[in-house]
Amino acid sequence: MIPPAKPICVALVDDYDVVLIGLAHMFDRYRDRIVVAEIDANQATNDAVDIVLYDSFAQPESDQEEIRELVKNPNAKKVVVYTWNFAPELVENARQQGVSGYLSKTLAARELVSALERIHAGEKIFMEEPRRASSANGLDWPGRREGLTDRESEILALITQGKSNAEVAKLTYLSPNTVKSYIRNVYRKIGADSRTQALLWGVEHGFTPDHHRIDHWRGGP
Repeated sequence: MIPPAKPICVALVDDYDVVLIGLAHMFDRYRDRIVVAEIDANQATNDAVDIVLYDSFAQPESDQEEIRELVKNPNAKKVVVYTWNFAPELVENARQQGVSGYLSKTLAARELVSALERIHAGEKIFMEEPRRASSANGLDWPGRREGLTDRESEILALITQGKSNAEVAKLTYLSPNTVKSYIRNVYRKIGADSRTQALLWGVEHGFTPDHHRIDHWRGGP
């Protein structure tokens, strides 16, 4: 595919600074093809962007409200979900909401750029669920430097938001036993003996979301 004549303008949306910065760095070698329109969500993007890339890290995917609001926003020409959660009902719901792509975090930077260019050109890309693999090189998430995997970090972020085990299981489409296993791993890695200690550790290490990142796309300040 021939790249577009001018770079595609992409806005990145997630509630966590470190997630967005890591994702933005994936495009560093492709600045002639991708322009990142926004990192600081405290400064609203008023101009239309070609694609909003919605990173699903620790977002309440089950109710799909964020995706619905992004699709409705006139400044977002196309919306693409960027995730490792491929529960069939999530994919189908996103399709029905009107998103233009559902992409895996296992994609290498060049593959992600190519997929965004194809979507910009009018193609809809809904990937099949990949076999579980590591996230693409360059991605980042809270707790990575402390040894937490991306999935463990997502579980801890939801705990830091005050979610119960049952709520975490529902939001992540994992079984309760799998959630408990992740939580045990998290406790061991951060040296926590209780949920309260884990929550406090999360607050101190960047696991508290900045909901303004989503709200300003929903017509908020």
